[in-house]
Amino acid sequence: MATPDANDQLIDDLGRRLLQRIPAAHFSGAVLAAASGALTTANIRNQSGFGRSDVIAFVVYMSLALVAGIASARKLCRNATEWLSEGRSATEAEQRLVLRLPTNFAIQGMVGWVGAAVVWTGLTLIGGHSLADTTRVALSILLGGTATTGLAYLITEWTIRPVVAVALADNVPDHTLAPGVRTKLLASWILGADVFLLMIGLSFLGRPKSQPPSEIAIWFIIGTGLVTGSAVLFVATRSLAEPLLALRSSVGRVQRGDLDVQLPVNDGGELGLLQAGFNQMVTELRERAVLQDLFGRHVGEDVARQAVAAGDVVLGGERREVGAIFVDVVGSTRLAQSRSPEDVVTLLNRFFATVVRVVGDEGGWVNKFEGDGALAVFGAPMPTEDCAARALRAARTLRRELLAIAATNPELDAAIGVSAGTVVAGNIGAEERYEYTVIGSPVNEASRLTDEAKRRLGRVLASDEAIARAGEEAKAWTVGGELQLRGYDETTLVYEPADAIRAVTPVA
Repeated sequence: MATPDANDQLIDDLGRRLLQRIPAAHFSGAVLAAASGALTTANIRNQSGFGRSDVIAFVVYMSLALVAGIASARKLCRNATEWLSEGRSATEAEQRLVLRLPTNFAIQGMVGWVGAAVVWTGLTLIGGHSLADTTRVALSILLGGTATTGLAYLITEWTIRPVVAVALADNVPDHTLAPGVRTKLLASWILGADVFLLMIGLSFLGRPKSQPPSEIAIWFIIGTGLVTGSAVLFVATRSLAEPLLALRSSVGRVQRGDLDVQLPVNDGGELGLLQAGFNQMVTELRERAVLQDLFGRHVGEDVARQAVAAGDVVLGGERREVGAIFVDVVGSTRLAQSRSPEDVVTLLNRFFATVVRVVGDEGGWVNKFEGDGALAVFGAPMPTEDCAARALRAARTLRRELLAIAATNPELDAAIGVSAGTVVAGNIGAEERYEYTVIGSPVNEASRLTDEAKRRLGRVLASDEAIARAGEEAKAWTVGGELQLRGYDETTLVYEPADAIRAVTPVA
């Protein structure tokens, strides 16, 4: 909700604009109706035209109608915006009251025009005019009032849209509270065209055939109809076009990936429901984007895309050729004892951030974090031809990055194991809870190599299978001997980076 000062300013702006536009519309309509009546009653023998008494009555009646209309309009606005001046959200009943302002203004205006028809009916009869002339004058005033009142309705609806937007901001009804698009367009056509066609017909009512209306009168009504009809259609089409143009612009922003879009719901008809529906759609897209981002952060961007594209949950996996890296902190117990829990978490986050970045730079994916270790995979879920070379390059880069961190945080040390081969990659678990992972000998071997790397000064070991698949990258590695890995019956030939920095580091 806006501030009280902003609400007061909004109420003041509403009142000022309505008092400028609505009386001007009715006054213009009254002048045109008077001129039209004077012209259509002219040239009838033995009948007086628009005389002095009519002028006096026009001035007096318009003055009284203006005072009464302004007082009534202020009361209508005050009742409709009471919730706004109190700085609270509008209830549905108060929303209806705001949306009924155009109708209430139209009824109020039409009452004034009916009163004018009654007054001039009396003046016409007193002036000795025939019943046909009296009927023509009364109907002409009522038709002119209908057109003017319709225009005032559209102007009011257009003017109050900022207040409507505030009224519907917190609670948009799921049904229309105001006339819809078809009703507005049909009414605009009737008010802008049909009324003046009837007025041309009325100009012949009660006149002798030998005394038809003058050409000036007919052309005046035609010109008035063109001007008034254009004004009615302009206001009507603009009131419909502006929300649609705003909607089209907002759709374009969404198409460009901007989900920070919120349309003001400033219409009580179908357009308002369309605006509210768009806002709801964008809200759901925003929530979906957040969930997808969080999902991607948990399982990896490629896995997230694959899951979204697949739609349905498919458990199981497929064989993939991958490179695997296992990274584990050396001496994690000592690290936990030497630092506060908060410092340990901060340091581990820095460590894992480095792992994620280095692995990502080589097109890999961090499959999981396990305590103070991490498993990274190259070649799944997206297949990669040189997955072994990527894994080995990432291991060498990661070692350099971790040494840089250790320069300021000597308690942090990590070992790296690299392997390659065939695994099964896919969704493992149950339909209610599953994860995308890789299972196979390369993953186990990388973990065992990490355990052995903790006993080496270089802290990095790779299997002979990874080197055999690495192509040119194999030249950056040198034989480190044969090891008996835990759980393996045969010895494994291992390799270390040829350019490894063999700084003396504590051995776990």
